[in-house]
Amino acid sequence: MRRIVDWVSSIAFTLGAPGLFIVAALDSSFLPLPGATDLLLIIVVTREPSRMLLAAAAATVGSVAGCLVMHYLGRKGGEVLVRRRFGQERIERATESLRRHGVMAVLIPSLLPPPAPFKIFILLSGVIGISASRLAAAIAIGRTIRYLTLGALAIRYGPRAQTYLNERGAVVSLIGVALLTLGFALGLRWKKAQAAKSR
Repeated sequence: MRRIVDWVSSIAFTLGAPGLFIVAALDSSFLPLPGATDLLLIIVVTREPSRMLLAAAAATVGSVAGCLVMHYLGRKGGEVLVRRRFGQERIERATESLRRHGVMAVLIPSLLPPPAPFKIFILLSGVIGISASRLAAAIAIGRTIRYLTLGALAIRYGPRAQTYLNERGAVVSLIGVALLTLGFALGLRWKKAQAAKSR
């Protein structure tokens, strides 16, 4: 497995944005490449800062594609796969979180760096029947925020962005989660106020 990971990573490094798509898709589906997408994004943007938006978009679309593969597997009988890979207690907690919070239980982990649990939510979203379109939208929002932030760090710090990410990545991600949650809460409050006015 390690040889496959190294081989995929070496090819991806030579391809730039298309390589980012491939690595992000594989990492979000059946081939774990922890941290590879982040590192590759930083390298691509450091080499060509003008292509930051393209690099972030390629990583985001690749991640969404990989997640949709996992969602499909979950929908087509992934409960067995989930039970093989994860303990019963983790499955129950993740399932409860998905039933209570819906796609927010997927969106928030998509912002967080490894080793935050992520794939279990993607598989279970298919098992419990969350639609592919809602899942894709949540992943796209979360990954766009994450990869644009990484791209901005790469422009500002260059190769040192990886060190910055290792030291403060969790804090940056948690700030993003807090802002996103606040925005979500304000959006719900605005919708309720609009509904009350229409009555």
